[in-house]
Amino acid sequence: MHTVWKGSISFGLVNIPVRMFTATEERDVRFRQLHKECHTPIRYTKMCPHCEKEVGAEDIVRGFEYEKGNYVIIQDEDLEAITPETRRAIEIVDFVDLTEIDPVYFDKSYFLSPQETGDKAYSLLRAAMKETGKIAIARVTMRNKESLAVIRLYEHCIMMETIFYPDEVRPVAQVPALPEADVALAENELRMAAELINNMTTAFEPGKYKDEYRSSLQALIEKKKEGKEIAVVPAAPRANVVDLMQALRESLAATGDQATPAKLEPHPTPAPPAGVKKQPGIKPERKSPEKPTAATTTTKKLRRKKAETS
Repeated sequence: MHTVWKGSISFGLVNIPVRMFTATEERDVRFRQLHKECHTPIRYTKMCPHCEKEVGAEDIVRGFEYEKGNYVIIQDEDLEAITPETRRAIEIVDFVDLTEIDPVYFDKSYFLSPQETGDKAYSLLRAAMKETGKIAIARVTMRNKESLAVIRLYEHCIMMETIFYPDEVRPVAQVPALPEADVALAENELRMAAELINNMTTAFEPGKYKDEYRSSLQALIEKKKEGKEIAVVPAAPRANVVDLMQALRESLAATGDQATPAKLEPHPTPAPPAGVKKQPGIKPERKSPEKPTAATTTTKKLRRKKAETS
């Protein structure tokens, strides 16, 4: 692994020298853009539209556009002057429970390993975090940018994950057309949805999840290299299920649930009075509900819509 940063973990008065390695990598298949006529890779150049010439890296400076067409020029020395003293330290400021941090805050993951003299202090912090079950909130400066981070354990390695600041996470209130949190739902629909979740619940096994598209793309590339013809994969048929209850029933059946699903009727069919025999072919009279429920009305509408689309 390539070392991307060297510094230390500042833990009270304890200083743990560490090296940092990127913990994740993208495996996407990347394409080059080629000239259609000769298949030569397209080259991108940095051009100044005013001078009408190509510009080298030594002729480029940073500029912040504070209003249209007006810039403040920022030199390397300006950034050096405001870079925090802790540029080479991961400064732990608090310890919290991992469950208190929503995953939306997590950004990028890094492995941390001790440098030559840091084995004992590294092992001590790792053991203490394992015993307490806590994770650390820390500040770290990387590439002239101060980031908020968490320090936690991953297997027997100490890991650092940069996290977003609260003002970098957009408010949920900005999401358009979001239903209210207290929408009234039919009890039988909710119960069946919960049963479906329970049927699909299993232990997390990362190895069973594969990038099917990437595998297909790599197979496609191999076939192209060998000059083979590419067959079009037919699309899998999908049922056009309009009725929510029908969708829930079929989903429960597909996930192996053997229990009898709840009935659609809001009221059970009354039994015939004592002493009265049930006549074959004649259904006992059933009282209509005084007022249809929202679930019944919705189901009828969905049934009508399904009949119209059939």
